[in-house]
Amino acid sequence: MKQTLNLRLSQHLALTPQLQQSIRLLQLSTLELHQEVEQMLEANPFLEHEEGDAESETPAEALAAADTVDPRKESAEETQELKLDQEDWQSGAEQGEWDAAPGETWQGSSGEADDDFDPLGLAHVNIDLRAHLRSQLAGLSLSLADRGAAEAIIDSLDDDGYLLEGPDQLAAELNPQASDEDREALADALRMGLKLVQSFDPAGVGATTLAECMCLQLGREPPSPQRDLAKALCAGGHLELLSKRDWKRLSRALEADEAALRDAQQLIARLDPHPGARFAPSTAQAVTPDVIARRVGRRWRAVLNPEVMPKLRINSLYAELLRRSRDGAGLSGQLQEARWFVRNVQQRFETIERVAQAVIERQQNFFSHGELGMRPLVLREIADELGLHESTISRVTTQKYVLTPYGTFELKYFFGSGLSTDTGGSASSTAVRAIIRSMVQEENPTAPLSDGEIAERLAAQGISVARRTVAKYREALRIPPTAQRKSA
Repeated sequence: MKQTLNLRLSQHLALTPQLQQSIRLLQLSTLELHQEVEQMLEANPFLEHEEGDAESETPAEALAAADTVDPRKESAEETQELKLDQEDWQSGAEQGEWDAAPGETWQGSSGEADDDFDPLGLAHVNIDLRAHLRSQLAGLSLSLADRGAAEAIIDSLDDDGYLLEGPDQLAAELNPQASDEDREALADALRMGLKLVQSFDPAGVGATTLAECMCLQLGREPPSPQRDLAKALCAGGHLELLSKRDWKRLSRALEADEAALRDAQQLIARLDPHPGARFAPSTAQAVTPDVIARRVGRRWRAVLNPEVMPKLRINSLYAELLRRSRDGAGLSGQLQEARWFVRNVQQRFETIERVAQAVIERQQNFFSHGELGMRPLVLREIADELGLHESTISRVTTQKYVLTPYGTFELKYFFGSGLSTDTGGSASSTAVRAIIRSMVQEENPTAPLSDGEIAERLAAQGISVARRTVAKYREALRIPPTAQRKSA
């Protein structure tokens, strides 16, 4: 084999630690950013909150030391412009700027939140489904074997209260080395445990299918022809026909008239298909907006929410001691790290503000008229204007929220594809969905609109959209099909 020496030139991008940190901070949510800030404050002695009593490095000194901008330092005019206090909010409401969301507020990260701590709030703690079932099991006099079988069933339930694996499967998993005879005995014990758990509150828990869940709940209803017919509908495998309201086929299958079937359907509609869900812990969290949309004259503009901006600075006393120290090589790296962190946090908010302003500038009609005023917008359009990469725009618009007169929305909400119109322009898919929702709300309940009829009405308004696209948008809006919306 002949050996040769070749010279090859290539270009590649080397991500410095500072650039990596900048990218990572950009994609963090507000909550994650504050957690990152707290970790940095604990790890780096040169970094401190603005409220600290120690002397701090001035912005000019920090900038000269590491090309750093202090995030808390702005001109008097900019500080006044960014300030959003209660008087601002009330005056905006009086002028009609916030009439679409009366009383809507946002919470900041004030250090005085502990003053409003309610110790009684600790009493409102919901127990989970399994604890609720075990409390009922504890009051029964059972053998150890029966209690163990019921415990195994309770532990195997999902959060909705369903048993996804039958007693036979559970027996095989609990004792895979057992003989067939012992495994069958264990399965019998689990069946008895399942019957016991199915008698507990809430009704329907321990079911393996939706139909069985409905039947368990109907079994606790007072006896009546309506209840018996409802049980026949569930147990007989007719739920799909019932969801389509196919009264003719149901009448033939159950030999019942349509009026009786409708009464049974109303009883089934009152049942809970997810009996265990009420015990699930609430995961809803208040969203603090990063940007506030404010009307300045006739235009809307983006203003950073000052409550979410970490107030950081460099401790100049420690920095001066380090400069005078002869043996501070190890700490100089921490000082530089603190300066870069302050700068990257500042750059994060500057980028969010730039992107938010560009988005709001293009969606002026939304802020004035709501969803119907939304226009098509793609990431590339904002990236080209700001000279940023599309991936950067994607990071900025993910988990970053803007407060509008119509509620708080993620910045990604304002991006969407467009549908062609007869005039040669395009309509935002968000606006089209809003039109579809409005059409369904105004339709005649006895003669609801089909997807084809909605497509025809959109075409009459100059919006070209296929029937299958209407169906996709309708499903995204969680609007049932025509048969399920029809009422007598």
